[in-house]
Amino acid sequence: MTAMENLRNDVPQAIESAAVRLATARRTATPCSPVRDLLGTDDVVAAYQVQQRFVDDRRREGARVVGRKIGLTSPVVQQQLGVDQPDFGVLLDDMNVSGIDEVPAGVLLQPKVEAEIAFILAADLDGSCDLETVRESIGQAVAAIEIVDSRIAEWDISITDTVADNASSGLFVLGDQKASLSGFDPKSASMTMWIDDEVVSTGSGADCLGDPLRALQWLAHTTSSYGQPLRSGQVVLSGALGPMVSVRPGSTVRAKISELGSVSVMFAGGDR
Repeated sequence: MTAMENLRNDVPQAIESAAVRLATARRTATPCSPVRDLLGTDDVVAAYQVQQRFVDDRRREGARVVGRKIGLTSPVVQQQLGVDQPDFGVLLDDMNVSGIDEVPAGVLLQPKVEAEIAFILAADLDGSCDLETVRESIGQAVAAIEIVDSRIAEWDISITDTVADNASSGLFVLGDQKASLSGFDPKSASMTMWIDDEVVSTGSGADCLGDPLRALQWLAHTTSSYGQPLRSGQVVLSGALGPMVSVRPGSTVRAKISELGSVSVMFAGGDR
């Protein structure tokens, strides 16, 4: 029995109300109050049910699932948000803004940026995988910038708030330089991120649950428990390698990850 099937019978109305609150925030571009008043602070199963409602709605609109993101993998980010466990969100095709000239003003509500390693899977992964199977499943690794966002006002989130809000997903950017794991150890990677000319975040692969491969193993196990195993060809953002940082209109963000090169994104100036 999957985690979704274990959902308590007394929470469907709370799930509906939380999904409507978050959908309204997205539609009106107005951050909302936390949904933990509806879901509680520890019912992660119910929160993933809300997340799935969002994904189902977007798929009906024509969006395609292209992968997953792992959130809250860095101790520094957990401390920033007051959350003590990782989570996952779903990546949709229109979240990928790689190669565009700039992110238009007003697309996001409260954007922050973090640098991480993205994996492109060459094989399916389920919950029974060991670390060697995880390594062998990866076709390519690439530097990435995740542009996280929250529909919850002031980023006032608990674990159920962020999970329900698709793990605070926004957009993502992939670099051009790809590497196989035959010559690259994700755990040993070093990261530096700049906003304009200022260094704003540094870290290493070891800051991502101790090893980005272990983060991917956690994801494979967790998504399988929800009946959503990882598939070949999907992109996985494996988690922040250092602190996340707020970003303002008109900024340019660049990150460099050793052996994977640089990745950058520009934000248009102006207001919503």
